[in-house]
Amino acid sequence: MNSLYKYYEAHPLRAVLILGFLIRLVSVIFSKGFGMHDDHFLVIEATGAWVDGTEYDQWLPGSGAVKPDGHSFFYSGLHFLFFHFLKFIGITDPQVMMFFVRLVHAILSLGVIYFGFKIAQKLGSLKDASFVGLLLAVIWFLPFMSVRNLIEVVCIPFLMAGVWFTMQDIKHPRINSCFYLAGLLLGIGFCIRFQSVLFIGGLGLGFLILGRIKHAFLIGLGVLSIFILTQAPMDYYIWGYPFAQFIEYVLYNIENATTYIIGPWYNYLLLISGVLIPPISIMLFFGWLKTWRSQLPAFLAVFVFLAFHSYFPNKQERFILPIVPFIITFGYMGWVSWVNNKNINSGFRNFIKYSWVFFWTLNIILLPFISTMYSKRARVESMTYLYPVKSEIRSIITEDMNRDIAFRAPRFYLGSWVQNFRIGNEPGLDSLRYILNRIPTDSLPDYILFVGEINIEERVKAVEPILPNIEYVTTISPGFIDKVLYWLNPRNKNDEIYIYRILYN
Repeated sequence: MNSLYKYYEAHPLRAVLILGFLIRLVSVIFSKGFGMHDDHFLVIEATGAWVDGTEYDQWLPGSGAVKPDGHSFFYSGLHFLFFHFLKFIGITDPQVMMFFVRLVHAILSLGVIYFGFKIAQKLGSLKDASFVGLLLAVIWFLPFMSVRNLIEVVCIPFLMAGVWFTMQDIKHPRINSCFYLAGLLLGIGFCIRFQSVLFIGGLGLGFLILGRIKHAFLIGLGVLSIFILTQAPMDYYIWGYPFAQFIEYVLYNIENATTYIIGPWYNYLLLISGVLIPPISIMLFFGWLKTWRSQLPAFLAVFVFLAFHSYFPNKQERFILPIVPFIITFGYMGWVSWVNNKNINSGFRNFIKYSWVFFWTLNIILLPFISTMYSKRARVESMTYLYPVKSEIRSIITEDMNRDIAFRAPRFYLGSWVQNFRIGNEPGLDSLRYILNRIPTDSLPDYILFVGEINIEERVKAVEPILPNIEYVTTISPGFIDKVLYWLNPRNKNDEIYIYRILYN
């Protein structure tokens, strides 16, 4: 242990990168599944279907779509190419393919640690930068999030890299090149997550306020270069006009501002305070506020992003993730600077000390559970279970009469894009009768998956008059954390799944 600490002191950046990668490698191996709807169905499911020559959700004109869906093809397009490459070299098993997807994301996420370290080193001492790097490497939620296909997290390394290049000394011999490169990197982040334009806008506004108009222009030029290059040709080819997806994205969010989760203006302040573990989270937030003069552009980037999302009615937790590493980085450096410049009494210093003890204790407890979390295990494993017999399956049914509609099966893990009929309590079993009476023989369902143990025996019996020959195959259980999340909030639909085979005379 002593030798490891000496190595950390001698090579702090290398040490935190190695530590961060090892923890993320644990997530690569054990943290299978997907976190929420968007990181699977809007990325993996869509591109997996395209690679197999089909379309699962009418994204493209040829499959019946009448307008763009509002999601950038840039990130999903990279997966399309990657999946083609994996299949070209003979890797076709969905679980193995996703292992490599998680591995690539784990490596990419090291950029958050690297640039967080470099930004902190720019603002203070090597010791403080080492601590910031350590925080970004091991804070309890980042390894799990870093291997997900969540665009709110994937964009962060590019945003951090862009901010780092804007922090170069104004007398740097290639300062103009640094700002254009910053714009290119920020542009990649923008094309991955459109809402990061707010972050970029705040950053540019900061340089305009400082009178550095040329540098603000170079950032904008770099962003625009990437935006035009990655969005215009593809959208023009598919939809007949450039920037179709971005335009639809803006219109959709305006029209659906109150469609999803609505929260109070302070919702994200509470969320950030919670995930960064109080009272340390309060200190970090205070420290970030203290940087408004010394680091105005970076401060405004975070502030504009946070202010808009606090004002906008739709408040999903993932929306705020892009700025959390910035609050950690700038917040810690601002806090340390404030503490070092104040005559703080021993009582308050002890409070700070024990706050960190509480932070690290809780973080160490949470880290192994979250980093190894197999999220949505039952849904994924039910498809993985059926993968060996995928060629025999014509279609499947997911039944959940305890909710309005059953979950959408992640058919990427089935390795087949057969139809998924979803039966909920509205309109109930009448919809099952309707389906069976109208579909051709070559599309009849071969398996029915009952979701949830509530009234399971009654639900099976209720189906038998419609499907008289069904036989129990197996039960797939959710993971431990899935069960905990369901216990905390039944809205987290992480239930047991009972697989039955449908037999026909």
